[in-house]
Amino acid sequence: MDPTLWQYQFRIIMLGDSTVGKSSLVKRYTEDNFLETINETVGVDFYVHFFEVEPGVRVKMQFWDTAGQERFRSVTRSYYRNSVGGLLVFDLTKRGTFEHIRDWHAEVCEHVLPHKVLFVLVGHKSDDQGKRTVSREEAEKLAGILGVPYIEASAKAGHNVKETFELLARRIYRGLMSGDLDLHEGWDGVKCATPLALEAHRRSLPHSDPTHKQKPKCCA
Repeated sequence: MDPTLWQYQFRIIMLGDSTVGKSSLVKRYTEDNFLETINETVGVDFYVHFFEVEPGVRVKMQFWDTAGQERFRSVTRSYYRNSVGGLLVFDLTKRGTFEHIRDWHAEVCEHVLPHKVLFVLVGHKSDDQGKRTVSREEAEKLAGILGVPYIEASAKAGHNVKETFELLARRIYRGLMSGDLDLHEGWDGVKCATPLALEAHRRSLPHSDPTHKQKPKCCA
């Protein structure tokens, strides 16, 4: 099978403060590469990875790696609306980055309406337990408040990196199959490979009745 063939395309945005390791995570996943020193992202960087979300169903995952610095926020905000997934990343060794997660989540929710973004909360740098400032219990509590899954990962050690991204991809796919996520004209968060695939997908949804109107949802 041609590795570049896909049925769905998911656009996913990397969110979190500067230096939490968003670029390291996405590079480890897409390139299986880790650099001890990496330049801070300026604006937005772009990555692609293909993944078989279930047997016979291949998705193209597009990652927008956003700059965490405030001076680039006006640039990164423009990418929120066309994202279907978001990784909310904080550094387990820097408590301030954890305390800002609610702000990142709220900002995305504000900008995506009437569309919906699905999130996963990621505690990064789990390899550095000696410097940890955020406990698993309080991270899981925040995840519960936000209604999102929580996972701890390390790009340096390669721990839970694949699991992090694929957890989000499967969550998006389940949302599509259940009808919890809607496909909209002019929205690029999710794309089907062909118009025929899009029509077949719509017919398969629980609310395929054209008279059904689903109330827009924001984030989860």
